[in-house]
Amino acid sequence: MTKLLIVESPAKSKTISKYLGPDYVVESSVGHIRDIPKSASKKANAVDIENNFKPNYETIKGKEKVIATLKKEAKKADEVLLAMDPDREGEAIAWHIAEVLKMPNAKRVVFNEITEEAVQNAIKKPRPIDQNLRKAQEARRVLDRLFGYGLSGLIWKKLRYGLSAGRVQSPALRILMERERLIRAFVPEDYWTITAEVKNKIGNMFSLICSEEPKDEKRVTKILKIANPPAGGEAWKILEVKETEAKRSPRAPFITSTLQQTASSRLGYSPSQTMMFAQKLYEAGFITYMRTDSITLSKNAQAQAHEVISKQYGKEYLEPRVFKSKSKNAQEAHEAIRPSNLSLAIAGKTKEQQSLYSLIRNRTLASQMSDAKLLKTKIIASVGKRDQKDENFPYFSINGSRLLFDGWLRVDPAARSEDIELPKVQAGDSLSLLNINTEAKETTPPNRYSEASLIKELEKRGLGRPSTYAAITRTLYARGYVEKVGKALFPTDTGDVVSSFLENHFENYISDDFTSKMENELDDVADGKISYEKTLGDFYDPFIKDVKSKEDIEKISNLGPAEDKYKCPKCGAGMVYKLGKIGKFISCEKFPDCDGALTMEGKEIEGPVETGEACPDCKDGKLVIREGRFGKFVSCSNFPKCKFIKEDEEEKKKKMSGVKCPECTDGEMMERRGRFGIFYSCSNYPKCKNAIKAKPTGRFCDYPSDAKAGLPCGALMMQGTKTIPERCSDKSCPNHNPHKLNKLVD
Repeated sequence: MTKLLIVESPAKSKTISKYLGPDYVVESSVGHIRDIPKSASKKANAVDIENNFKPNYETIKGKEKVIATLKKEAKKADEVLLAMDPDREGEAIAWHIAEVLKMPNAKRVVFNEITEEAVQNAIKKPRPIDQNLRKAQEARRVLDRLFGYGLSGLIWKKLRYGLSAGRVQSPALRILMERERLIRAFVPEDYWTITAEVKNKIGNMFSLICSEEPKDEKRVTKILKIANPPAGGEAWKILEVKETEAKRSPRAPFITSTLQQTASSRLGYSPSQTMMFAQKLYEAGFITYMRTDSITLSKNAQAQAHEVISKQYGKEYLEPRVFKSKSKNAQEAHEAIRPSNLSLAIAGKTKEQQSLYSLIRNRTLASQMSDAKLLKTKIIASVGKRDQKDENFPYFSINGSRLLFDGWLRVDPAARSEDIELPKVQAGDSLSLLNINTEAKETTPPNRYSEASLIKELEKRGLGRPSTYAAITRTLYARGYVEKVGKALFPTDTGDVVSSFLENHFENYISDDFTSKMENELDDVADGKISYEKTLGDFYDPFIKDVKSKEDIEKISNLGPAEDKYKCPKCGAGMVYKLGKIGKFISCEKFPDCDGALTMEGKEIEGPVETGEACPDCKDGKLVIREGRFGKFVSCSNFPKCKFIKEDEEEKKKKMSGVKCPECTDGEMMERRGRFGIFYSCSNYPKCKNAIKAKPTGRFCDYPSDAKAGLPCGALMMQGTKTIPERCSDKSCPNHNPHKLNKLVD
């Protein structure tokens, strides 16, 4: 008896084939095989509004051969089993395949991990396709299409062709813009920090920080005068020592959002990269399904964890725990993200996969371990004969802690913050002042969101679901609405204008309340509590009326008058702000009669300038220098008919770092801009594909590498952060993350 088992990916099919006998044929659909048309030109036929919002699916381009293979194998088989991922998306793919194969009664098998035991158990318990889960996915897809068709079409007409809006993408952009406006409106204030370097009787040196941050220099001078008395004057002494024992409990095992956040902060992976590496680990059978918001562990997984902890660390480190989700909407997969086999310390084909696997394994083990115990210490000191804190004179203090028992931090030391280790002292001890320093500073605005903090914010507000977080950030980059500089997300001029337009005209539809409410309704569809048709009907009727009511508003060609200091370089007239393909720019108010234009920095924008070279791609085109969003570039005069493009040599020279490429003989590392922001790669690309994340410093890493028998690593050092000026560009080198390296050394 021949059975056909259909999964989503070829990698998954290879893994599962190992666990099944010769009676099984395993094929893959390579993801979705059908979808609702994305193109606005096809939107009229994409969803049949009058027929209860019935979607008109079309075969995804390139999937014709896949479908033909599945049909051929299905005819040979006595039974067909659909083994897609255990979520709404997987249920929808299974339904589409059943529809295409004309097998309405095809059976579903579901497993949360790709292990022999899990696959064999799932095959013994086939079930029908869950129509509620399938309809919830279909409702999301149709809802997103209708939202995009309605608002994107209007934005094209009123702002600029090619822009778009999305049901969850636009609220995410709004959140970024709200923070950006706070930063723009922020007015910094001056203040000073005062740090005293002191030593006790037995020679222990440590720093104390002034409890007051004075706002003017007179106050600073007064504090310094008292704090730094002349020889023979009043002495420093410790007023108070506060010591309290504290416990730190481990966090729950990873869910999708927390995995993306932690992988971003510790490993530097984008959400999309994290999910890609996790997908490979899942398909190879190393971890459980990675799209989940459940923090529970199965009894079998708990037993595995307890055994590993007892053997490797001792029973004093074991503390069985059960975590309960704080989210009332937690759903989708059955478990948190965990290794399929916790006794396996290393897994994955690449360094990136191995690092992510270690992160997941350590978090899972830590969740079943004892609390860490710390002794938190606060030392308060001052100068003079006073025996207590003086309201007229600020005291100096320092906070630190000492680890008494590492507990779960034994397996996850990177989770410990950088605590300061303080010496043992007592109230009344005298101190010697070694040095006192002041530093003038300014208050800083709120930090911009990173990918990790944006995902955390979206989750907190109930916007999106595990399967959508990576797609949200990916879409914002792809649309040109957001740029990533370091870890910070900067809204672009285009993102600013689009968000402002939506906030002014469609505030209700990009609000937290509306977006969160729609997510809850989709959950209700999945649970069978509300119908697909009612959910879409309640949304669409008022939405489309609102969109149509805005069709008469004027096209927003101008974004407001520019300051009086800007005058047209060609006719001297006033200027206005506009949005173009290169972002915001300043245009003559008499356009189209005058085409004078300036950049946002006030530099004149020149029209295309001929280079005198013929285009190598077409017969009659000439190469011209144009001004683009990121500087000058060379293209064909026949653009867009001819799309030849290359970098302007002068612009290229500006981007050179002056550091030779270590991978080839004649290349130089130069600045480039990709979908995830600025990076540096060899000027000989694509011949040489050497690339690093930040600007090279010109030095090479001298940290001993085990992989190279103790020889120096030798990789390029690149710029780091304020606290760590530089770090190794090689992710496999411990010096890539000096914070972690310092903890390992300690």
